Amino acid sequence: MPVPAVRNPIGTHVTVGSGLVSGALARADALGCEAIQIFAGNPRGWALAAGDPAADARFRTEAARRGLRVLVHAPYLVNLGSPTPSTYERSVALVAHTLARAARLGAEGGVVHTGSAVDEAAGEEGYAAALGRVRAGLLPLLDAVTGDDAPGLLLEPTAGQGRSLCAGVDDLAAYLEALDHHPKAGICLDTCHVFAAGAPLDEPGGATATLDRLVEIAGPGRLRLVHANDSMDVRGATRDRHQRLGEGHIGVGAFRELLAHPETAGVPFIVETPGSRDPGNRDLPLLRALREDVQAGVAR
Repeated sequence: MPVPAVRNPIGTHVTVGSGLVSGALARADALGCEAIQIFAGNPRGWALAAGDPAADARFRTEAARRGLRVLVHAPYLVNLGSPTPSTYERSVALVAHTLARAARLGAEGGVVHTGSAVDEAAGEEGYAAALGRVRAGLLPLLDAVTGDDAPGLLLEPTAGQGRSLCAGVDDLAAYLEALDHHPKAGICLDTCHVFAAGAPLDEPGGATATLDRLVEIAGPGRLRLVHANDSMDVRGATRDRHQRLGEGHIGVGAFRELLAHPETAGVPFIVETPGSRDPGNRDLPLLRALREDVQAGVAR
């Protein structure tokens, strides 16, 4: 029987290793995950890993039986803003492949980094051209996603390094506009990334204000995944270096605020911190304890 649904299923990114069931699901079980994120191929390569249809089907069945929420992350090489034709074309192909595998695996979304215009000297024209490439590459893929249960594309803003197309929450306005606010385009909010881009998550009320602004820009229901990561670096450093929860510059209070915010209702929280998939790591129990505290406070 499926496990009961919880407001914010909590889990981590697990490696597939020996297989989707014997590797990824076994690790999820050992860690008590309610949600997981996986790569469906080599995260640092261009190869389109076809997978084994029978293994994919078994994973989908077993994940559903557990009530496990599943996300698939696209490889890191994807850059839909790239001016290099070969990089751009392979990026579009990888995103399409990620969505197809996500559908086969019963995942609810494919996560993709929002990318970069690459050329610092290109100015506003270069930025606009890069958003045009994003539009041309992604809109046909989004239009091809049919059905309420089909996995959406979850856009993950970056930490602001390089000629980033979308880092802070405010950058989502132009990005979503380029995609006509497509209903299958969701948001994956990485707390380390948005903090690195300047969001005041380290201040009381800062996480709440950040989500309020996200809803103002993107509309309600657009947030569909939170990557819950602390930061090794200070706010605004534009450095993507994850830290264990409560041991970085963001602090525990931000995660409590995120778990309490109305916009995160039903949204999975995936941890990507150092050692987060190791037995005995404290981040998953910490998030679960924060969730219980929030729920108890609401109940009172």
